[in-house]
Amino acid sequence: MTVSVFDHPYLSGLLGDEEIGAQFTAEGDIAAMLAFEAALARAEAGCGLVPPEAAARILDVCATFRPDVASLRKATGTDGVVIPDLVRQLRDAIGGDAAKSLHLGATSQDVIDTSLMLRLKKICFILGARLYAITRSLDGLDAQFGKSPLMGHTRMQAAIPITVSNRLTAWKSPLVEYGERLMQQRFPLQFGGAAGTLDKLYDKAAMVRAALAADLGLTDQPQWQSQRLPIVDIANLFSLITGSLGKFGQDIALLAQGGTEIKLRGGGGSSAMAHKQNPVAAETLMALARFNATQIAGIHQSIVHEQERSGAAWTLEWMLLPPMAMAAGTSLKLAQQLAENIVSLGGS
Repeated sequence: MTVSVFDHPYLSGLLGDEEIGAQFTAEGDIAAMLAFEAALARAEAGCGLVPPEAAARILDVCATFRPDVASLRKATGTDGVVIPDLVRQLRDAIGGDAAKSLHLGATSQDVIDTSLMLRLKKICFILGARLYAITRSLDGLDAQFGKSPLMGHTRMQAAIPITVSNRLTAWKSPLVEYGERLMQQRFPLQFGGAAGTLDKLYDKAAMVRAALAADLGLTDQPQWQSQRLPIVDIANLFSLITGSLGKFGQDIALLAQGGTEIKLRGGGGSSAMAHKQNPVAAETLMALARFNATQIAGIHQSIVHEQERSGAAWTLEWMLLPPMAMAAGTSLKLAQQLAENIVSLGGS
């Protein structure tokens, strides 16, 4: 049984995105968490905090380690987070004195948040490439149909004639903006230790943090464990992307309803009316836009992060952010298909 439409046995055929979804699997998360632990050992060895031979042993184990996921699941039910049992299993695999050097100065939130940032960075690269592909498709439609007339509508009523190019510009401009924002997006390392002070690393804390961030390809910044702007900022971008693509889908559906200004190939069949070709992709874009618009309110609730660390607000992020990323990815995939399926646009 699944409660998510994004990985449902058949609804995922419409709403799923395997490329984005791979970043939210247990395998994807564990790989990123192991990358954190290996990079931390390298950074601390480089700063003289752990013996080089201990770091080498940690790196060797992290490169091939496969945890007991059933044990992780059971322990998470007790601890609320996966890291205590993951670290225990890793230390058992490392063995000897080297095991004591694992996870030095770090806490569960450092590993979990950094894993998320590593995976969000990959997701944003995927979304950026898809945004670029859609804008190129819209440019192609502009070259083909841009000068054709189209009736402009204001408040759902016919207004004055415009051109197809005018409408295409309204669809494309925000997507270009989001592509630029994705290129500028920062993905910060989370590394603060027990209460954000990195107290166990003493005067080498900043040096270790900088080396760790550089190793992982993340931004070096002081801990943000109770200041959740990095999460909210990315979630907001997901919602903006789906919102603008929802407008694109809604416009296409309205054009298709009129039946004279657009011709689409493909479309969905009806069980009752064989002659129909339903604008399924356009409708789904509208649904995904509304879905993310509702989730963003919950993400903003997670800003209320009490004191130095919140379990409640943090858990809320785990519930909301992955489906928002999935919605953004699926929207971009569907919008590309929809743009490619436009056979004609505008009047003669």
